[in-house]
Amino acid sequence: MLLVLGSGVMHAIWNLLTKKSGNKQLFLFLIYIPATLLLLPGFIAELVSAQVPLSGYLMLGLSLLIQGGYAYFLSSSLTHGDLSQVYPMMRGIATFLLPMCGVVFLKERLSVWGWLGLGLIALGFFLLSELYRRKQRLQVSKKVLLYVIAVGFCTMAYVMVDKVNLRHFSPNVLLEVSNIGFMLGLVPFIPFRKISLAGEVRAHGKLLAAGAILSPGSYLLFLFAMSMSPLTYVAPLREIGTVFGTLMGVWLLKEGKGALRLVSASIIFTGILLVGMLGI
Repeated sequence: MLLVLGSGVMHAIWNLLTKKSGNKQLFLFLIYIPATLLLLPGFIAELVSAQVPLSGYLMLGLSLLIQGGYAYFLSSSLTHGDLSQVYPMMRGIATFLLPMCGVVFLKERLSVWGWLGLGLIALGFFLLSELYRRKQRLQVSKKVLLYVIAVGFCTMAYVMVDKVNLRHFSPNVLLEVSNIGFMLGLVPFIPFRKISLAGEVRAHGKLLAAGAILSPGSYLLFLFAMSMSPLTYVAPLREIGTVFGTLMGVWLLKEGKGALRLVSASIIFTGILLVGMLGI
């Protein structure tokens, strides 16, 4: 539980740092460089010595591709939408879908309380999206909604795939694949010829250093937790970060509609507690 809660809080904080940055794609690319270089020797050594069937390597490649898509849609969501709105929405989609996929594909089970929790999570998402305001212009554009939904599906997909990958590879290998895929997904959208990487590091060194620790560290904690507990337990509980993300967006970034977003986040949080504590 401590691993999962820590992962969720760290995830919300590095998303806040990304939102505060200028070029979101560049910021995300830079914060992944240190962990990727640090893990590379052990990653290569384990792949060389591992005796894994071809299907295992194919699933590892699938994880890399999904992470690339996740990086693009995440950076686009944070570029065009408020943190306090898009962050709970994109995390809520994954939270809603992951337990159901765990039940269908991994033969895991949810109690009545778990299904009630999923219903509350869906209600919180509905309120945040403002889809019920038919006569008013949506605060979030259709493009941002599509980005947010894509992030949720990518999150669901890579967690499901990596749950299977843990049968053949260590969390460190999966984290390195996640890092590489994430960075590759950002490369086509960064104008490297027009920017100075050294200047970017000098100007935003502290934010980059914090992001470099929090982002890969968040997923590493989650991978360790997922290797020890059922997916239907750890995945929803991690989404406590939705509450922290909303609070930081409203209070630190001074984003609007704070009351609605805090109420919606509280509904999602209640759903998370039901799924995480009473869902199995």
